[in-house]
Amino acid sequence: MAKEIEVKVLNVDLDEMEERLLKLGAKLVAKEYQINTIFDSKDKYIYNCLNGYLRIREIKDLLTDEVHINLTLKQNIGNKNTRQNIETTTEIDNKYAMISILERLRYYEIGKGSKYRTSYMYEGIRFDLDRWDENTYPYPYMEIEVEKEEDLRKAIEFLKIDRNNISTKSIVGLQQNL
Repeated sequence: MAKEIEVKVLNVDLDEMEERLLKLGAKLVAKEYQINTIFDSKDKYIYNCLNGYLRIREIKDLLTDEVHINLTLKQNIGNKNTRQNIETTTEIDNKYAMISILERLRYYEIGKGSKYRTSYMYEGIRFDLDRWDENTYPYPYMEIEVEKEEDLRKAIEFLKIDRNNISTKSIVGLQQNL
């Protein structure tokens, strides 16, 4: 279980942002294709009562061709200046068996989307450059994930990010604004 502090940067040119990161000396840590499948009960227990979501994420590492599958329960615990979540994740080796178990527990697929993600690290800060499929979310954005909120301020300054483009919304929140 891990606490996650993050924001999304909207209205951003990801190629330009990648150039800025490389000029700073950021290190490429991942290049992935992901399929994300969200589950909940018919009464939306996870969303309504836990303020979160349950996800199976299938990750194809585009650098090594390895595939990993994770089951994650993500619960939002704060949304003021940053999005703060408690994330509980475990690796699974059989996606279809896990889906079968979830369905027997009356959790059903409520959404599915795929994206390409390129990730960099710089000074302990993670930068995820995300491009979703058109149907899930048509606009690219960057996620900045930090351990301390002051690192977020630092990242915004050294990348010269317009604060008006900072969002604490989840992907679901962004989709609702389309």
